[in-house]
Amino acid sequence: MELFLQYLKGRRGEMAAGLVFCAIFAVTFALYRLPLRAVWYPAALCALVGLVLLILDFRRVREKHRRLGTIRSMTDALAENLPRAEGIQEADYQEIIRLLRQEQTDFRTRTNRKYEDMVAYYTVWAHQIKTPIAAMGLTLQREDSPLARRLNAELFRVEQYVEMVMAFLRLEGESSDYVIRPCDLDHILRQGVRKFAGEFISRRLKLVYQPVHTTVITDEKWLAFVVEQILSNALKYTPAGSITITLEPPKTLCIRDTGIGIDPADLPRIFDHGYTGCHGRRDKRASGIGLYLCKRICGNLGHTITAESVPDGGTAIRLDLSQRDLTVE
Repeated sequence: MELFLQYLKGRRGEMAAGLVFCAIFAVTFALYRLPLRAVWYPAALCALVGLVLLILDFRRVREKHRRLGTIRSMTDALAENLPRAEGIQEADYQEIIRLLRQEQTDFRTRTNRKYEDMVAYYTVWAHQIKTPIAAMGLTLQREDSPLARRLNAELFRVEQYVEMVMAFLRLEGESSDYVIRPCDLDHILRQGVRKFAGEFISRRLKLVYQPVHTTVITDEKWLAFVVEQILSNALKYTPAGSITITLEPPKTLCIRDTGIGIDPADLPRIFDHGYTGCHGRRDKRASGIGLYLCKRICGNLGHTITAESVPDGGTAIRLDLSQRDLTVE
């Protein structure tokens, strides 16, 4: 109905012209004192013929509208499936569409090529930089001093940032390497805790963790990355106290710290890309990428991640691992 009303609105000029012509004939007949019935009969006949032509024209317009609507969702076939141009203006519009489509295709090709070059460069860079990181790590392991332990902790953070770059690039790509299968949650948690064991010890932070004895359907590598990011943030913003890892029913992993907490104004945006909040602005090392990646990964895995925090009262990050949308491989 809306399309028909729009069609009538577009044809209001022709319909007004028909009424004006009928009025001219009626006035002319009246001036010459001719019977007005001689006007009404052909006018009614013309109106009937005009109505039939209007309906046929509307059916043609409706079919064209349907085809154009289909083409809107078929970008690749846009130029090849446009309806035949009826008039100079439609031909001009179709030529403009073809030129815009070609420009869009060229731009997409250039963008994809640049992105592929960037991914290739950072992939090589990540593999190359891991070599000196590993060499420095082996060198520092030979020494047992406060300075060596501190340097080893900072080196571990550098390695984390490299992994974050690679995770970001893989998430932005069209393909993924997800392997969804049943995984032992304790195995994933122990990997993360083991990586940060040195920092727990050097900063004298208490870890409260009891095996949860739970199996979850997920991708082990990507969920481990999420857990490590959450633990890294908890350690970064917990100067003293403890970090607690528990499992809430049915399958919600909770990682709680006793750190500085998050400002209520920042809490709704901590998962946004690049958002660091007031604490992050004071800490120049904050990138605002870690929790954003966690949100993206959890979304791809069918999990949900939420945060609860009180300023100076700690933060609790919860991962709901019970919601599944993916198929086990």
